[in-house]
Amino acid sequence: MQLATWLITAVPTDDPGVTPNQSGLPGLEVIRSIVGALLTWGLVACVAGLVVSVIVWALAHQQGNYAYASGGKTGVLVAAGGALLIGGANAIVAFFSGLGSGI
Repeated sequence: MQLATWLITAVPTDDPGVTPNQSGLPGLEVIRSIVGALLTWGLVACVAGLVVSVIVWALAHQQGNYAYASGGKTGVLVAAGGALLIGGANAIVAFFSGLGSGI
């Protein structure tokens, strides 16, 4: 019982008042532009990966090469999952940031 009381009093409960701001560092707009370009590159790479994977899957299945067909299926799933995560990156970060601010 004494240990629990010590833990409660040892943990600081004061809010330090630090919050994200838009003017803390110079160059924030440049970084946002770079990250936006990376998102675009990532989506283009996902489209290319999806197209290549579908072609490999179709040709390998047609020729009876089921090992490559399985690799093509995996490529389709990876490209689709990558596009899902890249497309939802802002929402994912905003969700976990909201959870973190509630701790």
